[in-house]
Amino acid sequence: MIYSEKNHPNQQKRGSIEVVCGSMFSGKTEELIRRLKRAQFAKQRVEIYKPKIDTRFSEDEVVSHDRHSIRSTPVETSGSILLFSGEVDVVGIDEAQFFDEGLVDVCTQLANSGVRVIVAGLDMDFQGVPFGPMPALCAIAEDVYKVHAICVRCGALAYVSHRLVASNKRVLLGEMTEYEPICRDCYNKTKHTP
Repeated sequence: MIYSEKNHPNQQKRGSIEVVCGSMFSGKTEELIRRLKRAQFAKQRVEIYKPKIDTRFSEDEVVSHDRHSIRSTPVETSGSILLFSGEVDVVGIDEAQFFDEGLVDVCTQLANSGVRVIVAGLDMDFQGVPFGPMPALCAIAEDVYKVHAICVRCGALAYVSHRLVASNKRVLLGEMTEYEPICRDCYNKTKHTP
């Protein structure tokens, strides 16, 4: 008998972790949706999760800024993902920065059980500080794909999601009226402007 990768007797279901990260307006969610729809097209069993607090576009869909969407399950904590992820091939997680640190263990458990885990989220907050579980997820992922927005002030690659409204809250859901993607130089200039 000739063995291929698909029917080799020692072939096991291989799990992995992929992280898509960057600033706001960089296409993170768009890339997540693209990867998940390809998996669905390939007839893989796919489950998608997002934090319950993210209701900007929809309560039960992951929606990109250009309005592409995919059905999702909103969850309160990262542990809930394990409760809802039964017999699946692929798990997608959007806005991962809003989840608790337990998300790292959840993703590891899923990948170790043979699930392909695709995570999207902001790598830094509005102050340029690594955000939530994202640094640890980037460290344990087999694949990290950093996407970039374009700086709205000078046209360079964006570095951070600059907050336009007065608030020191780390988590502040918003869009173009609350945030703008800007490069490192433009961001440093905002810190020195009175």
